[in-house]
Amino acid sequence: MPNSVPSVPASDLGSLPEGATLLDVREQEEWDAGHAPDALHIPMGEIAGRLAELPADGPVYVICRMGGRSARVTEYLNGNGWDATNVDGGMQSWAALGHPVICDSGAEPQVI
Repeated sequence: MPNSVPSVPASDLGSLPEGATLLDVREQEEWDAGHAPDALHIPMGEIAGRLAELPADGPVYVICRMGGRSARVTEYLNGNGWDATNVDGGMQSWAALGHPVICDSGAEPQVI
């Protein structure tokens, strides 16, 4: 991961700062299996075409499964005017730390 990408470990995000957005950039099937409550879902491959859905103000914390895809999206967003930070360790760390994970279908949530 490039040093220029701001990162925060999932352990530091027990709750998001006021006005912050958690952006999940995983694929649809990963999201469907389990995701953080109140996260905004835009898969990595759709980011460029869906920038209007991101809040123009307030920090954006970008999360994927482990942190690789989210680091690339964080770099892209910061280069385009957002205040973005990568969530290091991704949803795997998020779930392992006991942060909430939900599944919209009602099934047992899991991180895949």
